[in-house]
Amino acid sequence: MVNKRKKIPKSAKRVFKGEIYEVWQWPQKMFDGSLATFEMLKRPDTAVIIPVVGDKILLLHQSQPNKPNFLSLAGGRIEPGEKPLNGAKRELLEETGYVSRDWQLWLKVNPVGKMVWTIHVYIARDCFYWQPQRLDPGEKITIKLISYDEFLQLTDNPNFYERELIGAMLRARYDKKEYEKFRKLLFDK
Repeated sequence: MVNKRKKIPKSAKRVFKGEIYEVWQWPQKMFDGSLATFEMLKRPDTAVIIPVVGDKILLLHQSQPNKPNFLSLAGGRIEPGEKPLNGAKRELLEETGYVSRDWQLWLKVNPVGKMVWTIHVYIARDCFYWQPQRLDPGEKITIKLISYDEFLQLTDNPNFYERELIGAMLRARYDKKEYEKFRKLLFDK
């Protein structure tokens, strides 16, 4: 599934640039001929990785400043000039110490209206441990291997961070055909 990427009009001017977000504004002609100021946010794209280790999925327990503890998959911001797959590989290695030689782009999602931002969701099969984690100063991450069924049960957990995956996970959880299709996607080559 790929949502159409939103675009900022060429006539827009950047009115704010922060560490993560930019705010862009432009005049927009209305149906009655008047003008109104429209705006859109822009942020770096991100990657989310479903790391598969044997018949398990690698889940992260995270603590970060100014955020309640949460459960997530590996992932993070794609650096400027970095290809999404390279960003995904870097994030998996930094946050978990694991690597994979079997990557598949599964979804590209543009989750928020009025924001230029794409989440690239990858499946990393046959992951194996390579080195100790290299966490950012604002991250505390512990990892745990969970079963496929435990992974699907995360749809009930309000602390599961990966909201863009909930629909597919629920379909797999409650539809036997989708359950097997998603299982094969994750675990079969």
